[in-house]
Amino acid sequence: MLVGNVVAAVPRLPEGSVVRVEGQDVPATGVSAALRDNAREQVLTIGVPAFVAVVLAAAVLAWTVTGRVLRPLKDVTDSARRLSAESLDARIRLSGPRDEVADLADTFDAMLDRLQATFDSQRRFVANASHELRTPLAVIRTELDVTTSDPGADSAEFRRMAGVVREAASRSERLVGALLLLARTEGVELAVWEPVDLTELVRRSWRPLSEEVQRRELHVDGYGEPAYAVGDPALLERVVGNLLENAVRHNVDGGWVEATTRHGPQWTSLCVRSSGTEITLDQVESLFEPFHRAGVARTARAGTGLGLSIVRAAVAAHGGRVRAEPVGAGGLSVTVDLPRAQ
Repeated sequence: MLVGNVVAAVPRLPEGSVVRVEGQDVPATGVSAALRDNAREQVLTIGVPAFVAVVLAAAVLAWTVTGRVLRPLKDVTDSARRLSAESLDARIRLSGPRDEVADLADTFDAMLDRLQATFDSQRRFVANASHELRTPLAVIRTELDVTTSDPGADSAEFRRMAGVVREAASRSERLVGALLLLARTEGVELAVWEPVDLTELVRRSWRPLSEEVQRRELHVDGYGEPAYAVGDPALLERVVGNLLENAVRHNVDGGWVEATTRHGPQWTSLCVRSSGTEITLDQVESLFEPFHRAGVARTARAGTGLGLSIVRAAVAAHGGRVRAEPVGAGGLSVTVDLPRAQ
């Protein structure tokens, strides 16, 4: 249509003129129509196959380019389909130019790293929790079996058995309570935010430990002016209590404990330092893992092995930070930074 309109715009020749077209004389009045028809025929004859060829070539090119561009996305999809809890070690590790698809693949690999670490941590936690709960249950069952199978057991023997069973049940209760607290603390958003004096929490937390401090002849220092942080009072009291309990229970007889609080421009800090067994720098990070105890067996009767795990989870819930370092002559120093109350 366009070609025909262009040809039809050719200037008209004078009346009576004759034009020779392909060896034949043609009146000038029919030249325009002949040219228009010839041009349309040429365009249709040559243009239609050319158009079909161009469409096919474009389709092939688009298929090739699209396949090459989307191949990394297919790799991501295939990796996601292969994943399960038992095959989280699969990675894409996409090579090639650093474009948006490569960024997506790297982000996916980083997500898999975090998921694998979380799954591994959960497996260890479940295994350790099962072991810790199995120990007191085994003690209870053994005491019951031994005592009830003894025909000569008297009331004194039953009282002794009752004391052992009571202690094992108390340990199980403490462990379950710590597990529930840790589960409620990890990854939650606090509902209560109010100013809390860490110095006052330190004073209150010493009272339940005073008998053990005197029995082990520990020298205790606690100083600092009122230091207000913001957060959940009950949870922060558990943080302070856990730090002081660890400092006392993992100490040496005749040792020392020091708890200090201070204000900073952004953070309110609590530092608990204590003597104790020698701890290397490599062991410090593992102390925050559930059921890890430094210097004692993992089945020890004192504590649940969740104290520092709860501290780290509670501090993270407050948007704070916790760090630890060994004391030169043996012992540990743990510092907690919490948002300062304005």
